Amino acid sequence: MNDPIGDMLTRIRNAQMRGKSTVKTPASKLRGWVLDVLQSEGYIRGYEAGTGANGHPELEISLKYFDGVPVIKELKRVSTPGRRVYANVKDMPSVRQGLGVSIVSTSKGVMSDAQARAANVGGEVLCTIF
Repeated sequence: MNDPIGDMLTRIRNAQMRGKSTVKTPASKLRGWVLDVLQSEGYIRGYEAGTGANGHPELEISLKYFDGVPVIKELKRVSTPGRRVYANVKDMPSVRQGLGVSIVSTSKGVMSDAQARAANVGGEVLCTIF
């Protein structure tokens, strides 16, 4: 697998289209940090670490719905392995005039665009959520 974050985002999108309450994905530190930001921003209920049937570590993500409609309307991968996208504090992208969130990997950790502006750091824009 070349793009683990893209794979996780696709699994979340597919599970929400099918109306699933949970979705499983292989575990990694970066995936956990991205899920921490999604949880703190209120896009998912939470996630739990566990072990799959084959013995490999995995994360079980609890998806969030409001009146039967997924809370996440749009989930896009910005920086890919073939095309990295970096932004400094002044050029940090705003998603839907501030209604959405960009997840940024900075030198101070993975955080939302608002937290990155507050910490005055830039970094790699991983994905956008609305």
